[in-house]
Formats: sequence, structure tokens, C-alpha cells
Amino acid sequence: MIAFTDIVGMDLAKQALMLLAVDPSLGGVVIPAAVGSGKSTLARAFADILPEDTPFVELPLNVTEDRLIGGVDLEATLARGERVVQHGVLSKAHGGVLYVDSLSLLDSSAISHIMDAMSRGAVLVEREGLSEVHESEFMLIGTYDPSDGDVRMGLLDRIGMIVPFTTQNDYRARKLIVNCVLGKNGGGEDTEDELKMLKGLIEAAKEQLSHVSMTQEQMKGLIQSAVSLGVEGNRADIFAVRAAKASAALAQRTDVDEDDLKLALKLVLVPRATRMPEQEEEVMEEMPPDEEMPPDTPETEDQDAPDDNSTDPDEEEEQEETPDMIEELMMEAVETELPDNIMNISLAAKKKSRSGSRGEALNNRRGRFVRSQEGEMKSGKVAIIPTLISAAPWQESRKKERKKKYGKVNTALVINKEDVRIKKFRDKSGTLYIFMVDASGSMALNRMRQAKGAVSHLLQNAYVHRDQVSLISFRGKEAQLLLPPSQSVDRAKRELDVLPTGGGTPLASALFLGLETARQAKTKGVSQVMFVVITDGRGNISLKSLYEQDAPKATKEEIEEELQGLSATIFAEGVASVVIDTQMNYLSRGEAPKLAEKLGGRYFYLPNAKAEEIAMAALS
Repeated sequence: MIAFTDIVGMDLAKQALMLLAVDPSLGGVVIPAAVGSGKSTLARAFADILPEDTPFVELPLNVTEDRLIGGVDLEATLARGERVVQHGVLSKAHGGVLYVDSLSLLDSSAISHIMDAMSRGAVLVEREGLSEVHESEFMLIGTYDPSDGDVRMGLLDRIGMIVPFTTQNDYRARKLIVNCVLGKNGGGEDTEDELKMLKGLIEAAKEQLSHVSMTQEQMKGLIQSAVSLGVEGNRADIFAVRAAKASAALAQRTDVDEDDLKLALKLVLVPRATRMPEQEEEVMEEMPPDEEMPPDTPETEDQDAPDDNSTDPDEEEEQEETPDMIEELMMEAVETELPDNIMNISLAAKKKSRSGSRGEALNNRRGRFVRSQEGEMKSGKVAIIPTLISAAPWQESRKKERKKKYGKVNTALVINKEDVRIKKFRDKSGTLYIFMVDASGSMALNRMRQAKGAVSHLLQNAYVHRDQVSLISFRGKEAQLLLPPSQSVDRAKRELDVLPTGGGTPLASALFLGLETARQAKTKGVSQVMFVVITDGRGNISLKSLYEQDAPKATKEEIEEELQGLSATIFAEGVASVVIDTQMNYLSRGEAPKLAEKLGGRYFYLPNAKAEEIAMAALS
């Protein structure tokens, strides 16, 4: 078996495993990599750098519940004449390592038990009349091929480090790997000596760990980096701090430095990113040079401002700027370790370079502070420095005037209403994709399959922009809003799974409902909306018939007039559109291309399209 020190490449994964060996409270390491990369070999070799007699338990994918959590050993019970309890795999891993290969393929029930054990530090065995608690604190090592699917987010939330996905195509590295496997390099006394040195280093790091300190600025910087990258939950913040300290301990330092912070960013925060951090200038247009916010001025100075409205401290914390040093490290980590197969951050960079700023809107409350402007204190957060700068030139004349009027001046600074400057923030609100799925006719089943895959794929790829997806189905007499604007792909899948099909095609109703959904979303800060209409374009149910019970059946011309009017309104309100025509060519009468033309949108003829093609058509 190849030793840990003999494995070529996968340096970042090695670093992650060493950090875990130093601080098991990091929970574990997940290593996504392609087939043949050596990820499984590396994971099994992790036992080489652990203390002797440390449990290393491998969990098979086909594990049964009784093998996983334990229960009554029926055979031993019958043989002895008394109940014999059998411990499961999770409790056998107590104090050591639980290794799962092909983690993304593990049964959801087994994942639930693992998550419960990691949260409790124990396994609850409640089965076959047995009620026991077995200790189960372990480090979880998981490897998988991203092409096999994703790992459940709830499990990843409990694992401290996720190695960014990388490919190994370097010729020299591959040659070294082949030589190592064939025994031409590695092994022998040199390997044993290296392992002893590495184990000694890890033991020394464990002793050093309790003496490692981190400054408040570094800690706040990591937390703000997590906010900038859109990392969800507080566990990641804690893991990042622990990873940085473990890195410092490995280097036998008592203080965390830049290399430690960078490693924590790469292994903990960047793989969990849901968006690219903004890289714009702190001070924007419309702000004269003498009104710039001094870099050393803390944002919390707002708390002393004469503002009538109280401010939520959580909102105030979100506005705190990342220290320059941490921000530079964050950008370097993002640029060098893009986790394409976990959260495709590179897509965000491509989108920004191609189409510029995306879905950004100025507001008075949240986001990044970009400039100040005149306003009333009750309308937003007061920009202290610009307000003081505005009032400063008039202090002498105002004090004289006040002394002349009142006989004395009670304040050191006289600020008038016109001096007040309000902060303007830039918030990336993302794009709302409204899927309108034609559930009528003979092609309904095919459309449902395509739509389900497309919604899932689009949400996965657009998630880095904080985009949202809404789902509208239209069949029978009217359209239905199955999924309000949401980032939950699971909800979209559930709604599509139970979606009935057949009946008429109320296309006008779908467009009307989509327009109402878009208008409501815009009132909540969504600045960009795109319709993705999957249909053959053959609307045959009038919108008017929904509101007039005794209305005669609408003619084809009346329905066309409705569609024309709705489409014109949608285009005038700045809603982009994509029409996906899934109708077979020999059946088409050109209705879908005409609909795209009415909407002023793009048309794609994809009768046999894959989910990825539909999603990319909408994103392109």
C-alpha cells in the first residue's frame, strides 16, 4: 500500500488532512476529484499519520441500517441465551476516522444517520426492543467523483474542509505517480523516516494548538469574507478560524499569519461560496474627492449619529468592511482555487466580464456603501463624515448667527437639515428566472422531463449570482404559480414531480401571471427578470374567459390580440424572454417563433434538448 508521504500531487488535499489530524474538531475533509486521481488512495493513507490504534473504519455504500447504527446480534443472542448488542459502523469509528468512498452515491438514509451522529457525538439505537446510546465522535473523510452527482448540503455543512476540485494533467506529475505505483520510487526506509517525522510534527502541532492566537481583525476579516462570498451558516466561520489556527500550529507558530488565513479561505470558505465577491472601488461616482470616507474611519461611527431611527445591529455588522489584507487574500484564493464542480464560481466571473454589473440596485439600507447624497435622517443611514464635511465650512457664520439670535451657543457643532448626507448602498439582487411550462397536449411528458432537468441545472449554475427561480405551469383553463421566487431546487423538483398534464393551452394566462410575479419581485429589489417559456406557442384559451363566466369562446384572432398586448407590455417593462420550442418540426406551424418575436426575446428550437442545453440557452 502506498504511504501518505509517497503520494504525488493533491497537495491541497494533503494539507487539509494534516490540519484535520492536528484538530479533529474540524469534523472532516471532503475530496472531490475525477476517477484515477488517487483521492481514495490518499484518504486511506491518512491512517499513516494518525496515532497507532486509531480506528479507521470504511463505510460500504450498501450498508444496512443495523450494520450502520447497531442493534441486537440475533445469532449471538440465540447461542448465549441472552441479548447481545452489536455495535454499528458509526460507533466503531468512535475516536477515529469514518471513510466513505463515492460519498455522493451514499443512500440518503445512511447520510441522515451520519449527520445525526456528527451532531450528537453519539448514535441512538432504538430498534428491536433495544434502547441504547453508543458514543460516536469521529472524523469523516469523504471522496467522490463530481460527475456522479453532488453531496447532500446538510452533510457538507458539518464537515470543515472541502478541497476545491482540480484535475491532474501535468506529464511529470503523472510520470511520478506511475513510477510510485510500480515501486520505482518511494517506499523503504526513507518513507518510514518521513512518516515518523510527519507524525512527530503533527503531535507537536497538537500541543501547540492551544497556544495559537488570532487577532480580532483577522477573525472579523474571515467572517466578512464569508459574507462577501455568500457562505451560509455560522459553522463555516468557526471552521475557518479553526483551520487557520491549525495551520499556524503546524508551522510551530503562536500567531496566525497570511498563509494560514489563505489556506483557511481555500479549504473552508471558497468551496462554499455562492457568489463572487465584489471587486469595485470603495468610493463611487458623484462623490467629490474631499467627501471620501477616510479608510481608518469605522463604519460603526454611525451609532453616534443623530439618527432618529434605531439600526439593527446585525445589519450594521454586515456593512463592516473587510480589512484590506483579508480582502486581498480572499480574491487571491478565489482566483487560484475555483471549485468548478461544487459551486461554479468561475461562471460568475465569466458573466461579469461579458455583461458587466448584474442586477445591481442602489438602496438606503443594505449592501456595500458606495457614496452619500442629500436626504433626511429618517430615510436611511447617516453618512457621518460627509455630513460633517458638508457642515464644516459654515460653522463660524452659523455660530455667530445663533449667538446673535439666542445670546449663546450651546453646541460645538451646528448641523442643519441641508447638511445631512445619507448612505447609498449597492446590493446585488440577482436575476429572477420565471419558468413557464406548457403542461398541455401530447408532448407534456417530454416537456416535464426537460423542464425538471432545466430548472435544476439553471438553478445550480445561476446560484452563484443569488438568482432565483419561479415556476408557472399552464394547462386547462388557467396558469398556476407552482413555485414563488425561490432558490430551492428541491421545491421546484417536488412541484414538477406531481404536476398534472393535459387539457387546453392558456398561454395568455401564463404570460399575465408571469408579469404579475415579475412586478411583485421588482418591488422587493429584483432588478432583472427573464421569462423562460417552454411551449409550442399554440395558445387556445382566452384570458378574458377567466373573468367572464358566460363569455363566448374566443376566436383565434382574439387570442392573438391578447397575446400581442401582453407581450408588448412585458417587453415595455424590461422583462427579457426566451422561448424554448420543443415541438417537432413537422408539427410546427411557427407559433413559438412568432411568440418570441412578440416578446422581443430569443427563440431556440430544441425539440430533443437536454436539460443543460435549455439552461444554457436561458443563461447565454
